[in-house]
Amino acid sequence: MMKQTFKMSAFALVLGAGAVLSAPAALAQSAPVVCPGYTKGKTTLVGERTGKKVQKAFEFYNLDQVNEALNVLYELDPSDDFDKAYVQRFIGNLLAAQEGQGGKALGYLVDAVEPKVLNDLEHAQTLKLLGDLSMQEEKYTGAIKWYNAWMDFTCKEDADTYTRLAQALFESKQLDKMVEPADRAIALYEEPNKNPYVLKLTSYYERKMYPETVAVAEELVRVFPQEKTWWSRLGFFYLLVEDYKKGLSTFELAYNQGYLEKENEIKTLAQLYQTNGMPYRAARLLEKHMKSGLLKNDADMLANIANAYHQAKNFKTAAGLYAQAAAKSSDPEHYRKQGTLLMVAEDYRGAIKALESALERGIDNPAKVHFSLMEANFYAGNFKAAYKHVVEAKKDRSMRRNASAWEPYIKEKAKNRGISI
Repeated sequence: MMKQTFKMSAFALVLGAGAVLSAPAALAQSAPVVCPGYTKGKTTLVGERTGKKVQKAFEFYNLDQVNEALNVLYELDPSDDFDKAYVQRFIGNLLAAQEGQGGKALGYLVDAVEPKVLNDLEHAQTLKLLGDLSMQEEKYTGAIKWYNAWMDFTCKEDADTYTRLAQALFESKQLDKMVEPADRAIALYEEPNKNPYVLKLTSYYERKMYPETVAVAEELVRVFPQEKTWWSRLGFFYLLVEDYKKGLSTFELAYNQGYLEKENEIKTLAQLYQTNGMPYRAARLLEKHMKSGLLKNDADMLANIANAYHQAKNFKTAAGLYAQAAAKSSDPEHYRKQGTLLMVAEDYRGAIKALESALERGIDNPAKVHFSLMEANFYAGNFKAAYKHVVEAKKDRSMRRNASAWEPYIKEKAKNRGISI
């Protein structure tokens, strides 16, 4: 059976944190929250003194003078809990929009939500932003906490949030918990999005749950048939569960649609042809793509093609390809295989030449080659040479019995022809 190693690298999805700055809550209305049993809190406004400073900061912000806005807010030290949380939230929002300030923004935003004194809309927006910023800052455990807090507080389900939650669970190595939020994201997206599918697949693959991995990959191909990469990956996943027939059909469909563009994909399809008893197709496929330049025209590739033709019983063609491989490599084994195949094709003179080249280049098991040379010379009518090689073959214990059986037969044939050996 064919053993296929396939290592898939981790699926790094771009699930960036988009921080959107909202107007001060004093200028906004609170959004209704519909959690069962929830009692809507009152809408609170900042105090007059704090409000004036906040308004000044907001004016700077509208003029794209963010640093000036921040300096105004940094000077504030309100005693009122709501005012303090509101200012911290405003500072956090401004910092979140600046490159490299995500970590600092997190501190202010956490301080803003922990007292739970913000208005409902402000509190919900800040929880969501905390989740996004935590992802951005690679604080994945925090992201999980804040995304769950946002869903608990708002009783809302959001496909993007579930996708980011699954990503955070992956990054924090909680692989078994990824599937549920990925499934919720898949169900909630109005237009199919591949990211939750990939995260679900990654969860199963990293836990070596290969049948489940295959099922998700099948769904990816069904939902996103135009994405060529998933066809070959599904084929590779079939190899993990040793379903070589489905692996072949998937790779063949992908190939016919022009989706296989990589060297390893073509080699895998060829290997699957051989595994499924179609060596001639394997040989022709490899030969085609070697000529096109996708596969290297080197000794190893020539030998692989020769092996496929050998399996397909195209002995002359296989022998010719081993000759080409030998010319590139000077590998005595290539010459031996060429000679053996030429013998099968009854080209004894060609076989003798190739086998002698194998001996000259120091093949590891010379007795085996001597035995083949004995046969080739015998069938070519060179009884004296056949006898010389049978004597050499007898020197090896593993070949002695077979060689000894041939020896009297060679002598008899030579005697009948009047040849002295």
